Amino acid sequence: MAERRCDVAVIGAGTAGLHAYKAATAAGAEVLLIERGEGGSTCTRNGCMPSKLLLAAARAAEAARTAGRFGIGTGAVAVDGRAVLARVRAERDRFLQSVLDEYHAIPAERRIRGTARFTGPGQLAVGDDAIAARAVVITTGGHATVPEPLAAVADLVRTHETIFEIDDLPEAMAVVGAGPLGLELAQAFARLGVAVTVLDQGEAVGKLVDPEAEAAARAALGRAFDLRLGVEVQAAPAGGRAELSWTGASEGRVTVDLVLAATGLPPALDGLALEKAGIALANDGSPRFDPRTRACDGGAVFVAGDAGGWRPVLHEAARGGRIAGDGAAGSEAPRQLPALSIAFTDPEMVEVGVAFDALPDDARIATVRVADDPRSQIDGQGEGVVRVYADRDGRLVGATVVATGGEHLGHLLALAIDRGMDAAELADQAWYHPTTAEMLQKAARELAG
Repeated sequence: MAERRCDVAVIGAGTAGLHAYKAATAAGAEVLLIERGEGGSTCTRNGCMPSKLLLAAARAAEAARTAGRFGIGTGAVAVDGRAVLARVRAERDRFLQSVLDEYHAIPAERRIRGTARFTGPGQLAVGDDAIAARAVVITTGGHATVPEPLAAVADLVRTHETIFEIDDLPEAMAVVGAGPLGLELAQAFARLGVAVTVLDQGEAVGKLVDPEAEAAARAALGRAFDLRLGVEVQAAPAGGRAELSWTGASEGRVTVDLVLAATGLPPALDGLALEKAGIALANDGSPRFDPRTRACDGGAVFVAGDAGGWRPVLHEAARGGRIAGDGAAGSEAPRQLPALSIAFTDPEMVEVGVAFDALPDDARIATVRVADDPRSQIDGQGEGVVRVYADRDGRLVGATVVATGGEHLGHLLALAIDRGMDAAELADQAWYHPTTAEMLQKAARELAG
């Protein structure tokens, strides 16, 4: 068995892994990057980029279909499913190639192909090779799961890893999981002409915890597809199709051509033998780590990206990779940024900073209805709500936004929270008229009294 030594070993060449490699290398460390697959991020391969491409096609179809409200006639809207999906894959592959180019630009002697496992603290085995590293960064990402009740129709089940490889749009499909990914794809397929049923055992859409925002999102999204929350699902074959039945808050059944399992993205940690890494593990076998530094308890091991299951979104994976790479090379961690998550449904669902269910009892909450916003009325977008939270002294701490264009409001609020702004200061910024951003000024004025 050959042995190699390095300062830092990075396991996984996705978004977090590539950023960890670059950060540690820039800090002067000798780094080895270990990848068992082809490299490339979940985002570009089968996550945020192909899903947004599908959403773009769906948005175009919906705009054409509803243009009549502006006095514009388009005639019948025809969706060529094969052409839509072919464009999704072609553009996805173009985005992916840029990431793969970045991966292959790393010197070959710094890249190791194979599956890594710990044999001891700071000790890894990759095939027949042994690696001794002063620090290890785990960036192995997450993996799709298929709920056990869908096993009976497994040949008709797709996940985010396989849904974009279908050749044509189905006539009818079920989406099991009403989280951000499930809702994005459900609305996209529905707007492209697919009859969609969304099923989830939870009671809220998009994992929203603010009750007013969740109610607004549920009402808006429920117009695009059949939404069934608080239900348990069973599946059975039905002559080449799948019959899904559900019980709980409602009862029913539907026969579909395809089932999308969108029930989460747990960390891909199997096979790492973390019990030999010399670090503290939670009851489920995952590593305990500090979200600010990404450092694990008890050893020179760092975790970033979906492998940690903490804020599993791309910007946190990139930043977390840099923090982990710097930390592995001996640098201090920067401040922690406010949480920011966006579901690109229409209206978009955005959560920033402190969540509603974590607010103190004396928190202030401002509510602005999208239906009362002039710019939204101009654009024919009247659904949703903006909820902004401040502490008792008026300092901004969080928000939940359900609005078309909410992604932009979320970024403004994240910046304001990070800079420690209070409501009066936010209200006294330059707010152009008419823009949807004015809803933030209105909310800030309410909070400031």
